[in-house]
Amino acid sequence: MEPIVVIKDLRKSFGTNHVLDGFNMELLEGENLVVMGKSGSGKSVMIKCLIGLEQPDSGTIEVMGKDISKLNDDELDEIRTEVGFLFQGSALYDSMSVRENLEFPLRRHTKKFGVIEDTTPLVMEALKSVGLEHAVDLMPNELSGGMKRRIALARTLILKPKIILYDEPTTGLDPITSKEIILLMQNVQKKYKTSSIIITHDVDCARVIANRMILLVDGINYAEGSFEDLSNSEDVKVKAFFK
Repeated sequence: MEPIVVIKDLRKSFGTNHVLDGFNMELLEGENLVVMGKSGSGKSVMIKCLIGLEQPDSGTIEVMGKDISKLNDDELDEIRTEVGFLFQGSALYDSMSVRENLEFPLRRHTKKFGVIEDTTPLVMEALKSVGLEHAVDLMPNELSGGMKRRIALARTLILKPKIILYDEPTTGLDPITSKEIILLMQNVQKKYKTSSIIITHDVDCARVIANRMILLVDGINYAEGSFEDLSNSEDVKVKAFFK
């Protein structure tokens, strides 16, 4: 399997706080890679650097073979159509219906699909993939937390991205809804052959979803391996994640 994302020696500090201090990572095509780290360990900063929302102090990030630091705004926008981002809080537009929320990225990224006269087939396909066709005309305030997370995933899928970044996908959800979201993520990987980076604190989520894991400790990729490898480690810093 070829790497679709390569991060080398990534460093990012805020004042004297060295959040990322030589972090390395490869995401392989078609894999679910879980990144775990304590709060404030730099997981979200790494993701923001990856999509160009934060500028690293040094190091390189290649997405689909392109060094993102060398891209202009248009080229960066083009890459972003291939990278879906599922925000922790779902980030739906409250004033828009579910349909309008899903149409929004299609209208914004016309380069990828051109101008689409009738968005309904694409909207319904995306909703079908998360099992919520019936919610097409609902408003976000009419949705449960789990439904919002599913709609946000549908909005991510509508652009048919090659890479999906999940930021704490099960946070704030009850155990049953969390299981449903994890199952959905597995189905998405199978159906769309996506490569995913999953930022999570949820050990149960990691156990089910991870093809491979990276533990971010002290600003570096401290430990890597399968869930089984890492959960059986005798290293004190690694053990702390699996208590």
